[in-house]
Amino acid sequence: MMAAVLHGPEDLKVERVEIPAVGSENLLIRVMAALTCGTDFKVWKQGYHARMIKPPAIFGHELAGIVEEAGTSVQDRFHKGMRVVAANSAPCRECYFCLKGQENLCEDLVFNNGAYAEYALISSRILRENVIEIPAHLSFVDAALIEPLACVLRGVDETGIQPGDTTVVIGCGPIGLKFIRILSAKGVRVIAIGKRTTQMKAAERMGASAVFDVSTINDPLQPIRDLTYRKLGADSVIEAVGTPTTWQWAMQLVRPGGTVNLFGGCPRGTKVEFEPSLLHYSEITIKSSFHHTPRFIKEALETIARGEVQARDFVTGEIRLAELPALFHHMKNNRNGQLKVAVMP
Repeated sequence: MMAAVLHGPEDLKVERVEIPAVGSENLLIRVMAALTCGTDFKVWKQGYHARMIKPPAIFGHELAGIVEEAGTSVQDRFHKGMRVVAANSAPCRECYFCLKGQENLCEDLVFNNGAYAEYALISSRILRENVIEIPAHLSFVDAALIEPLACVLRGVDETGIQPGDTTVVIGCGPIGLKFIRILSAKGVRVIAIGKRTTQMKAAERMGASAVFDVSTINDPLQPIRDLTYRKLGADSVIEAVGTPTTWQWAMQLVRPGGTVNLFGGCPRGTKVEFEPSLLHYSEITIKSSFHHTPRFIKEALETIARGEVQARDFVTGEIRLAELPALFHHMKNNRNGQLKVAVMP
């Protein structure tokens, strides 16, 4: 089969490799759609991910497809030709964090990579926890959105956002736009901060009541606070960029007693300064939402099945597998506001 193999920093090659052998508890999926994402772009640039992928390895983690072969022990649940979507990880259900209901922090979280290929082998753990049949009315591209959407849904839940709240979303990439879509549909007034006209238009389509393009504004903080009740700040802020500046903005845009979710992870070694009195005397809650859990994977597919989130709002194009290395270089050199691209092996 043909697969995109990551060999190191910005070194991605589409090569012929062996089709994985199927064990008794495995599932071999013929990949019908795999989606690009910001995490894959970061991994491509640095050449590895400490927890997810060590080169050389087949790349990619958002996929949907058709069962090609089911192991003998799982044929009661899966059969050849079945349309399925698989998450990129699964918890052990036995460690300290899993028993505390924090499966995303599982000490033995098993990851799956290999979406950018003609076939993908799904491990027994992921097969047990996070492989779901795709409803007949959904496309493969729609179904492949479940992993990032599950992270967003968990972020909304963890932040405690309620209908009628005002929330600032910093960052209008694919993740930020999903937050805007989910929150606006929930009856939340969303103020969006992004860059470029394309992002601003996308944020408005997703339901943002006000948008601010920081490429045209020196200081967006006061104009945003001016839009909140008595200029106190937002009830909550979702930071979906991952830079020291935007983390600091989040702290300055939330009202006393509000909640900040630092959803966008800063690079390792980054230092961010906060004013301690602002945190203490304003009783601000700071959270970070990492990854997803099986509960939210299921909720993500249900959300997509109801039509609340659709691929056409986030997927801006389709390419063949052979075009993937060039696409990553294009993303690096242009960064022209492209959201997600469907790779069709």
